[in-house]
Amino acid sequence: MEDFWSGALWALKIWLCLIVCLIMIPAMFGFSLGISETYMTILVKTLEWATLKIQKANADDILKASASNGLIEREDGSMEKELEELRRSRPKPPVGGDFTLSDCFYFTRKGIESIVEDEVTQRFSSEELVSWNLLTRTNNDFQYISLRLTLVYGLGIFVRYCILAPLRILLACIGLSWLVIGTSTVGLLPNSKIKSWLSEWVHVMCYRICARGLSATICYHNRENKPKKGGLCVANHTSPIDIVILCNDGCYAMVGQVHGGLMGVVQRAMVRSCPHVWFERAEMKDRHLVTKRLKDHVNDKTKLPILIFPEGTCVNNTSVMMFKKGSFEIGATIYPVAIKYDPKFGDAFWNSSKYSMVNYLLRMMTSWALVCNVWYLPAMHQQEGEDAVQFANRVKSAIAHQGGLVDLQWDGGLKRAKVKETFKEQQQKMYSSMVVGDDSSSNSD
Repeated sequence: MEDFWSGALWALKIWLCLIVCLIMIPAMFGFSLGISETYMTILVKTLEWATLKIQKANADDILKASASNGLIEREDGSMEKELEELRRSRPKPPVGGDFTLSDCFYFTRKGIESIVEDEVTQRFSSEELVSWNLLTRTNNDFQYISLRLTLVYGLGIFVRYCILAPLRILLACIGLSWLVIGTSTVGLLPNSKIKSWLSEWVHVMCYRICARGLSATICYHNRENKPKKGGLCVANHTSPIDIVILCNDGCYAMVGQVHGGLMGVVQRAMVRSCPHVWFERAEMKDRHLVTKRLKDHVNDKTKLPILIFPEGTCVNNTSVMMFKKGSFEIGATIYPVAIKYDPKFGDAFWNSSKYSMVNYLLRMMTSWALVCNVWYLPAMHQQEGEDAVQFANRVKSAIAHQGGLVDLQWDGGLKRAKVKETFKEQQQKMYSSMVVGDDSSSNSD
């Protein structure tokens, strides 16, 4: 019995040494030994082979399948343009606006489209895949295709749950532990350039270890546009892992609410070494206080750029929803960043209404990998005569265009709330101006 335990202890030591030498040390210093690249090459070839098998077995269904994200193909035209198309057969009066019965068809069609598939709620569910990626959760209607494909699927379950998952959980625990210990230790040092350098190095090192714990393959583009100190880094939001993805390539100051439990321990340790901006629950409701603290931070050019997700909620990485204007009112330089995940290797979207944080992380650690592209866009400044809302929309459009995402005007808060009355009134006023004319409101006043 003693020989068994001594052998098990020896095997554990060898395993830990391999993890430290082959994964952690390369991650700490930002280089790779080629293990991840080899794994991704084998994975890509396996998924391509599985896709061909599925396509041959379901040739008819594949031809009918569409790569679009929705059931309805919508036009990009505005209300005015679409109503003009319906009114072509009826000439417009020379003075004032007009009403035609054909306008009813426009609103009827919009209503039916919203009932069948609206543009908002589908952004808060996982993105549909054209082809199965050998993950159970992406193919609810799985049917037997071939023995070979079934064996590969079973082997994939063993690899993901019995080999990759324990390794990833261990790396994530080590990364978080080192983050708490490292930042707490650096926080004991007096304020100096050495402390700032050590703080940035500890943060980036720990995030890189956590990224290896997700088998993350990240491609950064246009690094000459990386956010600089004294600015705001603004990005689209898919999951809390976005922070790991961005901090894997540089250090940022975080903004958020103070939490309790394990998250609170991490927050208190991080703020000791780096000037993160944490708010109490009551302070988050004080908009002027939040704006003041953000301004004080960005006005100090020695502090790290602040990382903000203006959508305020997680979206499924198919679109970018309305940016909250608060981040764009402080007059700082905005550094837009577009993040696009490849859903073929795993679903990065966190549906917080369906999965807890722990459940979500376990799902990510049992996926194939985390593959994404990050684009650093040129710095943007508020133009003369441009208000905060217009500036936010301009930044949002740039991010959506670069990431190949749909640019939506809807508020992400609709995930848990109803449409505001002001938006309904805006649509009513827009149509009424077309019916009664633009001059009617001024004449009535």
